[in-house]
Amino acid sequence: MAAPFASQHSPSFPALLRELGVSLAVSTYQAGQLILLRDQGGVLNTHFCALDTPMGVATSRERLTVGTGFQVWEYANLPAVTSKLPAAMAGCDACYLPRRVHVTGDIDSHELAYAGDQTLWLVNTRMSCLCTLERGYSAVPRWRPFFVSAYDLGDRCHLNGLAMREGAPAYVTALGETDTPGGWRERKAEGGVLLQVDTQRVLARDLSMPHSPRWHGGKLWFLESGVGALSFLDAAANRTRRVAELPGFTRGLDFVGRYAFVGLSQVRETAVFAGLPLTARVAERQCGVFVVDTERRQVVAMVSFSGSVREIFAVQVLPWRCPAVLDMDDPLVPVSYALPDAALAEVAPTDPVQRQLERAAALQQQGALDKALEIYQAVRQGHPENLVAGFRLGVALAEAERYREALSELDRVLRHQPQHAEAANARGHCLARLGELAPALAAYEQAIAVDRQYAAAHFNRGVVLLQLGRYREAWPEYEWRSQLPGASSFPCPQPLWQGQDISEQILLVHTENDLGEALLFARFLPRAAGRCRKLVLVCPESLRELFAAVEGVAELHNPDAIPLDCFDLYCPISGLPGRLDVTLESLSGGTTYLHTPHQRPVPAPGRGRAARIGVAWSDWGGGGPRPGHRLALRSLLPLFDEAGCEWFSLQRSLAREDATLLEERGVHNLESKLTDYSRVAAYLDTLDLLLTGDNVLAHLAGALGKPVWILLDISPQWYWLREREASPWYPTARLFRRVPGAGWEGSIERVRASLEKFRLPGPERNSNPQAESP
Repeated sequence: MAAPFASQHSPSFPALLRELGVSLAVSTYQAGQLILLRDQGGVLNTHFCALDTPMGVATSRERLTVGTGFQVWEYANLPAVTSKLPAAMAGCDACYLPRRVHVTGDIDSHELAYAGDQTLWLVNTRMSCLCTLERGYSAVPRWRPFFVSAYDLGDRCHLNGLAMREGAPAYVTALGETDTPGGWRERKAEGGVLLQVDTQRVLARDLSMPHSPRWHGGKLWFLESGVGALSFLDAAANRTRRVAELPGFTRGLDFVGRYAFVGLSQVRETAVFAGLPLTARVAERQCGVFVVDTERRQVVAMVSFSGSVREIFAVQVLPWRCPAVLDMDDPLVPVSYALPDAALAEVAPTDPVQRQLERAAALQQQGALDKALEIYQAVRQGHPENLVAGFRLGVALAEAERYREALSELDRVLRHQPQHAEAANARGHCLARLGELAPALAAYEQAIAVDRQYAAAHFNRGVVLLQLGRYREAWPEYEWRSQLPGASSFPCPQPLWQGQDISEQILLVHTENDLGEALLFARFLPRAAGRCRKLVLVCPESLRELFAAVEGVAELHNPDAIPLDCFDLYCPISGLPGRLDVTLESLSGGTTYLHTPHQRPVPAPGRGRAARIGVAWSDWGGGGPRPGHRLALRSLLPLFDEAGCEWFSLQRSLAREDATLLEERGVHNLESKLTDYSRVAAYLDTLDLLLTGDNVLAHLAGALGKPVWILLDISPQWYWLREREASPWYPTARLFRRVPGAGWEGSIERVRASLEKFRLPGPERNSNPQAESP
């Protein structure tokens, strides 16, 4: 739940998208995402593409263009790529791939639009002008309001919106008729203007933060964001008229027929947004997209966002029912090609074996592993000399958790090519998953001997050393995680702290992608604070309340709001144990180091004197699914029949089938109440015990000192070590390990037997639920 995304929608929202045959692209610079909203069988489906502060969005024919922090990204629709998408994305009818990036510099570009000649126009907010793009220039200024006397980067009037009419820029919005840097801020609540481009005529004044002008249906529409209104200009009466007032800061607008798709933001309580009419009118503002029927003047559909997405900039209708947008690092991008028809006619035929291997790789990526294995095995049998086929077969067998068979193939490859580092690394993975850690170490070391910069092999070796409890050797290898594909980065000019004396300097510690490890390693923040003059912590909003009370944390920041002059050195939180020379023997896990914020009390759930037990079985976000973890709700059903227990589901992102099962078995479903980790902690405080899988909740309960029983698969995460029933990291934890070759039944039966010892007859509860050994 690293700043978790959640949404709720009216049934009419996906139904309307389906009826119109369209989807929506929604940009949120605050969350760094381009979000596609699509109908999928009557349910709203969301598809994400990560970008750096995306804002304006424009479409033209087969192009999708997005303005970001200092760049403009152009995507092209390659429909043929839809057949290669993973199974989870089956049914897509368009696929946008990145094709070109233009670096504009930090001009704070807002809205984008294509002219009739396919020229892209953009609002250059910092320079208070409209621009086009040309190779060799950051941007080419083409027009500025009559009241702006010169170009500079001072954001003189906060020009923000652009409307096209008959294929040319026609109307703009600005937050003030001002000609000094930031001058618009003085009358931001009522100083906005709507201008006509060609005549420089002011069409409307005294508007509250106008945005998103659009010419549609013979009318000039716009959003009066400071009021939360959708309005249009009544030219005959020379006045503006409001069609709808909505519960949020309105920004982002597009139309299909009589329907207006309007973006809403919660707006932050900052100087920029203080004193707006909206904040006085609506106390609880929403973020999402509302659909207004402009003829009936009423909201007919809506989707509301919560969690990580709190502000929206652009809302753009796409002429596809189910499009996809690929990130630059998507594996399909480097292997997808667009060529002119004449060139395609002269492309040489592909080698049949190579074509089979490429098809198998595509199937494997789509999740059709069984079909991919059939092809790999057929190629392997027909061409035993083809070591590429043998290697790929071994990797696919490992993915299918058929580790012994995978080892047979990988060993054959290594006999012929002992310098095959990838095969040695894959062999180590198989051995580690089988619990054969010493041979796994040797395999990883073989890979490293071939390629000393092989980050995955170094990292995997570090994980095995951690599993073995050899922490001092492991931490340097674990540092290689920062070089893995998809690893979080923290770009800044300050140096990385290496563990040296910094008693006179300020240290910034930042969390990474895995929030389970953030909770695990938060115990070391007080020790790190003792090494420096001041400790600054950067963490997602979802952890802010919990971490604010951690000893030694002097200052907290969100990842998107870090002043570069507030620290001297930095360190990822997962790097602290290595720099503090933490060993298994030196772990002092007896201290509760996280506490429920006092301002977040919740009513104690339950009805009587039964033991109140929380339960979660699946991945909970905050670091990705745990490999090999296949625990399902149905495995736990026998426990819900135990007398003297009242059960509460703390599972997030419930499937419909699971929600129905919970209701049938009388389990309280708390999903809608778990808005952030502070809230989850507050509910944990009201429970007697948490039963969970290997997920972030296990760490939260352990850090809070709550009794927690953890169901572990055969090869769990490194911090649970091997064969133990107790954890040196969390004294209140009990570990129930699945037996190799068996299902979950044995673990569940051990939990059931332990519950009988956990409960005491009569009104009193067991005050020490972890006392009995499983």
